[in-house]
Amino acid sequence: MNQRDLHDICIIAKQAGLILREGYEQHHDIKMKTRQDDLVTEMDKKSENFILDQLNKLYPGDMIITEETGQHTGDADHVWYIDPLDGTMNYAHGIPFFAVSIGYAYKGELTMGVVYDPMRDECFYAEKGKGAWVNGKPIKTSPRTDLTNSLFVTGFSISQMEKTRTNNFPVFEHFMRTTAGVRRTGVAALEICYVACGRLDGMWELKLMAWDVAAGFVIAKEAGVKITALDGVSDAFVPPYNYIIANPELHEKMTKELEPFHIAP
Repeated sequence: MNQRDLHDICIIAKQAGLILREGYEQHHDIKMKTRQDDLVTEMDKKSENFILDQLNKLYPGDMIITEETGQHTGDADHVWYIDPLDGTMNYAHGIPFFAVSIGYAYKGELTMGVVYDPMRDECFYAEKGKGAWVNGKPIKTSPRTDLTNSLFVTGFSISQMEKTRTNNFPVFEHFMRTTAGVRRTGVAALEICYVACGRLDGMWELKLMAWDVAAGFVIAKEAGVKITALDGVSDAFVPPYNYIIANPELHEKMTKELEPFHIAP
């Protein structure tokens, strides 16, 4: 049976966030993993090691998939998706916008998610069928349905830009011209949560990883957000993790706006 406890995960995320906050604006050992936009610091690893240790104590035998160390073998019915520091680039540059993200799937379905922002002390969390919350307050997505006044968010990566078939710049320019604006913060987990709580109206993004979106997707869905791949109907929680999120009516309009761009997987 699924007996994983959301409260436990909130505590773990907050404790990992405290590790990050204590190390904020200190000297860091910064390394590039594969590209100039793909950094890792000793704090990513410190946060990840703490989360792994806590999960292994609470739920030994579960499978865990993390950004820094990949897949840890375990029971595939119980899978954790961990981003110990979403927004490493921001963190390494002293920009106070980053998060800890912990998502959980039971028998292939995302059912719990926690995203913690240490600098604002905001903990977003949700469990399937129980609503979405931030610091004990229920959240709902924006009801805005007109594109002109909607504020969107997206992201870019070197790997995405190297492939012209998945170039996001034309879409970005289009929505900049037709909406209230498009933000890019570099922290997908928090951006999804901001759509969930109505601070942003919609989001689309290309070529992420499971740990970037797992927790946020649970929170957003419980807050009334529609989540699909770029075609407007397919499951977004499959590689390459391209997605559109917004309330259902705005989501439909965003999907139609994206059609002429023929963005391929």
